[in-house]
Amino acid sequence: MTSSTTSPTQAALPPRAGRRCHNVLNSLHSTHYFSPDVSRELAGLGVTHPSAVNFAVRAAAFGAVGAGVVTAAFYNYKHTLVAEHLPAVWRTASPEDVLAARARGVDTTLRRLLGEELVSSPEMAEAAELALRATEACSRSARPLYSAHADLPVPDAPHLAYWHAATLLREHRGDGHVSALLGAELDGIEALVSHTATGKGMTPKWNFATRGWSRQEWDAATERLRDRGIIDGEGELTERGVELRQHVEAETDRLDRAPYEHLGEAGVERLTELGTVFIGTALRAGAFPADLLGKA
Repeated sequence: MTSSTTSPTQAALPPRAGRRCHNVLNSLHSTHYFSPDVSRELAGLGVTHPSAVNFAVRAAAFGAVGAGVVTAAFYNYKHTLVAEHLPAVWRTASPEDVLAARARGVDTTLRRLLGEELVSSPEMAEAAELALRATEACSRSARPLYSAHADLPVPDAPHLAYWHAATLLREHRGDGHVSALLGAELDGIEALVSHTATGKGMTPKWNFATRGWSRQEWDAATERLRDRGIIDGEGELTERGVELRQHVEAETDRLDRAPYEHLGEAGVERLTELGTVFIGTALRAGAFPADLLGKA
């Protein structure tokens, strides 16, 4: 993909329009992390551990990198968990084979969740074109996950091209979000604890299962946030904590505005409308575990 900067003559979007668009795109992208189809494809390569599957499919765009690169780029995973599986997983399956398996798994997942009619619809082709247009204004600078995925070819099938563009936009925003977390002085586990306290992040159960942190480490991070006045005695965000999380999201919006300003207000509105239909259909088909989000 070609990266460019946004022209200063482009009009600003309505508040949070880019964030709303990102949310529906990212949600459909994220279905593959919970997909039995992707797990089945990786198992066919000999990769079966859930964490190994997760690290392999997201990191394969980097090539056969080790744990240090992935811990740095993913930000909120415990390094020892990453090191259990990387670089060892590349001795089982090459990054090229993993990327091909991921593409097959995503294809099966989207067809299963959305149905053949929606996958092959004119609306899917339109959404792919809009999302790819937005990626034209993404920046590679200080964005390792975006930049690695931007080197991958755009699939021919519209539903896979849409997923590919959603991946680029997700990783572009995610890389900027890491910068915002660093600026807020939230380390990886503190970022998870404070996000879960908003009620929008994964539950501690899922964080423990996927990020490698223990209950003791979670509680220690909570105590550090309590000492900073971000979390109260009940584990809820204080007023200061709410302001901090809002600042992080606003800074993430600022760093991620270029793709959506490039697409323009009408394009962002239409892409959000189409993406809402797609993710709504996927959610009704059971795309995510019922207990994934919340504070419990």
